[in-house]
Amino acid sequence: MDLPSRHEVTRLLQAWSNGDESALRELIPLVYDDLSRIAKRHMQRERDGHSLQTTALVNEAYLRLVRVKNAEWESRAHFFALCAQLMRRILVDHARARAYTKRGGGAYRVELDEALALVGERSATLVALDNALNELSLFDPRKSKVVEMRFFGGMEIQQVAEVLRVSPDTVKRDWRLAKLWLARELGHEGGNGA
Repeated sequence: MDLPSRHEVTRLLQAWSNGDESALRELIPLVYDDLSRIAKRHMQRERDGHSLQTTALVNEAYLRLVRVKNAEWESRAHFFALCAQLMRRILVDHARARAYTKRGGGAYRVELDEALALVGERSATLVALDNALNELSLFDPRKSKVVEMRFFGGMEIQQVAEVLRVSPDTVKRDWRLAKLWLARELGHEGGNGA
């Protein structure tokens, strides 16, 4: 994105924050390529033949953004972090719905042993990761946000530091520790799984 577009994005985010709903419609074409990049990053982690495509994920994120009221955007990075979070939510909701349907739409309850057998499937892995991230956020919300922005949003250390208002070294440390914690929670050796 070139420099004038960056300023235009910031202006539109501020206008949207101030209640100008038309600013979102103007904003989307300017950030569409970046949103597609984030969606593509998410979709690369999904199973082959996933029913959602990159464009559908971006469109669904847009539909959820339209419902956001009184957002106070701190920066472009903050906006993209929220978009990455929305896309993660969409995929997790989709995976849960798919698993729900696959189990008979609630016809019977899945025991823990059965659920663990599903973890080999990418959608189940996404749900497991989401559950682990939710657990991590209960005792260390910042580390959870770092994982969300880095892993799901593809954000750089500096961008995450800007959104969280911490130093890049803090983000690096949180990223390393969160990966180790998640690897342990998800039953993987080492910290490269997150």
